[in-house]
Amino acid sequence: MLHLRQCLLPLLRAAAAAHPHTSAASSSSLHLSRRLFSTAAGPDTAPPFSVEEYLVATCGLTGAQALKASKKLSHLRSPAKPDAVLAVLSGVGLSRADLAAVVAADPMLLCARARNVARRLHSLRDRVGLSDADIARFLLAGGAMGLRKCDIAPRLEFWIGFVGSFDKLLPALKGNNGILMSDLDKVVKPNIALLQECGLSVCEIAKLSTLKWTVLSLSPERVKASVLCVEKLVVPRSSDRFKDVLKSACWISEDMIAMKMEFLRSTLGCSEDKLRAAVCISPHIFYLSDKNLCRKIDFLISEVGLEREFIVERPWVLGYSLEKRMVPRHSVMKILRTMGLMKDAVDFSSSLVYSEKKFVARYIDPYKQAAPTLADSYAAACAGKMPAHAHR
Repeated sequence: MLHLRQCLLPLLRAAAAAHPHTSAASSSSLHLSRRLFSTAAGPDTAPPFSVEEYLVATCGLTGAQALKASKKLSHLRSPAKPDAVLAVLSGVGLSRADLAAVVAADPMLLCARARNVARRLHSLRDRVGLSDADIARFLLAGGAMGLRKCDIAPRLEFWIGFVGSFDKLLPALKGNNGILMSDLDKVVKPNIALLQECGLSVCEIAKLSTLKWTVLSLSPERVKASVLCVEKLVVPRSSDRFKDVLKSACWISEDMIAMKMEFLRSTLGCSEDKLRAAVCISPHIFYLSDKNLCRKIDFLISEVGLEREFIVERPWVLGYSLEKRMVPRHSVMKILRTMGLMKDAVDFSSSLVYSEKKFVARYIDPYKQAAPTLADSYAAACAGKMPAHAHR
């Protein structure tokens, strides 16, 4: 215990000295120091340490968050290590609510060595040039894992330079902080070079990092295989559409792409050339399940009355939700046609493009007098309910 006090006292003093006017840092450091130095009783008389209680009382987690986080911290037998980490984190101005958010996102941070955390935070300030406020934003965006595992400053410095700014990088980190752990020399940089060879500009490649799962963190071998697959099965590298398809197909195996192409070919009954053109227009259809596509295609053909060729030429319609957009908007147009308020020639696919506000203004508001129940019918359709006499 004496050794622990000797190790933590400089950290607590440094945190308080660095932020003499920061109430969160001062109160947190004071709370921790009081608890640490008031534990004079021997281990035989000390109450058993409860991780869940600690997470709630000291870290500010909710009961549900603490229950979930405690499963990763069940090996802890005392608050010594978490206290030291919290003291360092509070020293960069994290509020109690911020600390709770960081701990809930990465409970294992509490098991890191406080000296390592302090040194890495110092590196973020000196090497990367982040302010305490920036560091707080970085941790809240998912940077805690990187802070726990390694000196994250060199990698963060690279990514900031690559995407253009710290502010542009933060959205990419949310839900995708794994990019910080990818090896720059063995994974990231080789992938960037390969994508540049495929015609993607640095700006276009940088945008890939805003995806939830970035292609840049894949193994170079997998990215290369995806390039060859797209070139072989879908579109040649010389095509202007090649890079658009590649960005959507890198997460799909060659077998999956081949099966999806065969499924679309048999379902839509189109030629190889037309299918490739459709995929180039809307490469996102690779991500839609066969069941999803079947339901949409069947609805567009049997209910809306579209021809298969029409769908092939406008494959983007398959990207819209069947329940939330296709069915409700078709129901409105069907009511208007039944009442003689709309011509049959009006293109259903054009109605899908409108935002919700514009759709209502174009297809519902003008008919408030002639079809007073139309708005209610549309709302019911959006909720998955179709009134029996919606057109009356």
